[in-house]
Amino acid sequence: MKTVGQLREEIKALMKKAGDVDAKCTAENREPKDEEISYKNDVFAEVDRLQKIVATQERHERLTRDLDGPAGAPLTQPKPQASAPDDRGKFKSGSEFAMAVRNASAPGARVDPRLFQAAISGVGETIPSDGGFLVQKDIANQWLEELFTTGILWSKVGRRVPISGNANGTKINGFDETSRASSRGGGMVVYMVGEGGQGTATKPKFRQIELNLHKIMGVCYATDENLSDAAQMESILRGGFTGEFGFKLDDLLVNGTGAGEPLGILNAGSLVSVDKETGQRAATIVAENVIKMYSRMFAPSLSNAVWLVNQNTLPQLLTMSVAVGTGGVPVYLPPGNTLANAPGGALMGRPVYPIEQCASLGTVGDIIFADLTNGYVVAEKGGLQTDMSIHLRFDYDESVFRFILRVDGQPVRATALTPYKGGASYTQSHFIALATRS
Repeated sequence: MKTVGQLREEIKALMKKAGDVDAKCTAENREPKDEEISYKNDVFAEVDRLQKIVATQERHERLTRDLDGPAGAPLTQPKPQASAPDDRGKFKSGSEFAMAVRNASAPGARVDPRLFQAAISGVGETIPSDGGFLVQKDIANQWLEELFTTGILWSKVGRRVPISGNANGTKINGFDETSRASSRGGGMVVYMVGEGGQGTATKPKFRQIELNLHKIMGVCYATDENLSDAAQMESILRGGFTGEFGFKLDDLLVNGTGAGEPLGILNAGSLVSVDKETGQRAATIVAENVIKMYSRMFAPSLSNAVWLVNQNTLPQLLTMSVAVGTGGVPVYLPPGNTLANAPGGALMGRPVYPIEQCASLGTVGDIIFADLTNGYVVAEKGGLQTDMSIHLRFDYDESVFRFILRVDGQPVRATALTPYKGGASYTQSHFIALATRS
């Protein structure tokens, strides 16, 4: 008969095989195939069988020790009980949830019933018997709120489409309009008609905005020692991953390629790029640049638009001025003046937000004038899915946290717009950038 130590080694080897399947799926960014799920279930069934043998042998050894001990000693030690749930039967924090999952991994341990409540009320699906448990919905939603607070831009998007049910995307109808010089709405025109005159038929032209959900994933391994320090784990989960998801969403909004991810401002067909001034030095921003960018924004959007800048543009903005007689007036109003509620100050009366996702000084994207309220649309489904497994790195004494967010986004317009008056060389848009100055 095999010893307890030998049986434990077999269990570790089996769990590594199951973990290899999950690692392969994670590396290939896909869900497990049917045959992989069947294989894992067979592995876990064998693990369960071996764990029962281990538990039986350990019980035998414990009872033998008790019988050989001093007279009057209790035959068995009292079994540890799960921590009592709060009045609502829910976990009070993410760290409390993590500790409950860790404790559930011990052979013969009593599983906290709140783990199954969390799996039922959480977003998405999981198999608790395979070692995965979802964080309950209120905790997951709290992390999602912190995610949007950490990011700067994504939360400012005014057009949001929630995706529900079994859908993975949506289509939005809109006008296919590239010019307003001779018609509006892609072809609609109205005429002055005298009494008894015949009207001329016109019709709009439509296009579809197609939003298909893309998955953003974060994975974190935590040792038993990490999980023992609940405060440390809570800090890692809340501070690290909510901040990283917020950063990623803002980066996609600015720089996304649209291929397997949201389409960002700088890669959009509707982006207007303002030329540099004749003779302008490399890596500079002058008042004329800012004034011309401002003039290319849709007039109804001027009250919502904001400036997005790389922080290394601030020396240019802070010294920028417009000549008035023999002197000049500053163009940029730094924080602490009349528009103190603007985190980065104000430029042409609109707030300035220094962000890391903007390009470096002198290249397209170092300064962007953007109307995120009306010019961008996002699709979201189910919020932040957060779950945990004890099996993937079982033989390393580590638990695995996984965070998934499914989103898509793109500018609402496919192209810039030629205004009614002004000509094709003076197009307008929700998003204005400054051409490279090199």
